[in-house]
Amino acid sequence: MRFVRSLAGGLFLGLLLGIPLCGSAAEAESSSTGLESTRGSEKYFGEISLIDQNGVEHRLYSDLLKDKVVVINAMFTSCTGSCPVMAGRLVKVQRWLGDRLGKDAHILSISVDPTTDTPEKLASYAESFRARPGWYFLTGEKANVDAALRKLGQYVEDKETHLSVMIIGNEPTGLWKKAMGLADADEIVEIVQSVVEDRE
Repeated sequence: MRFVRSLAGGLFLGLLLGIPLCGSAAEAESSSTGLESTRGSEKYFGEISLIDQNGVEHRLYSDLLKDKVVVINAMFTSCTGSCPVMAGRLVKVQRWLGDRLGKDAHILSISVDPTTDTPEKLASYAESFRARPGWYFLTGEKANVDAALRKLGQYVEDKETHLSVMIIGNEPTGLWKKAMGLADADEIVEIVQSVVEDRE
């Protein structure tokens, strides 16, 4: 699995160590750790069960991450601050991905308020942003959602303090990057494109 360095300097180990992600929206400088991507990812992420806006159960690694490019953010439906702004940015990412969405690319919006955010609420929220198949709004048992968020370095005790950061990963190549979720949509798309086109 390959990681990236932020322009501020620190080694980005958030995915394996659960360190919250922060930093510039600009594309980060990549570096290699020599870890095996697929086997390491499967062992690390595991098969945590999550439920999407249509009530369909998914395993975190096998169904949502394996062999795919993913764009991941944390959100909750009653948020009136950063969440709708990030969703708007993801609408533009969705448009850029085109036919790849739902095939070799997924957008994963994970609720930090799973007790309140039922599949029905998430479905309504998804519809308001015209989310297409391949953009999953995820909830589930609180313990499962919390575990998934911890794996992604996105867990918070208070939903109001969730991170406005997107994680962009190419699971087959092991390249993971981050973007500030409130950055200009074109900047985010540029980072997504660099991860989608990674062939290493």
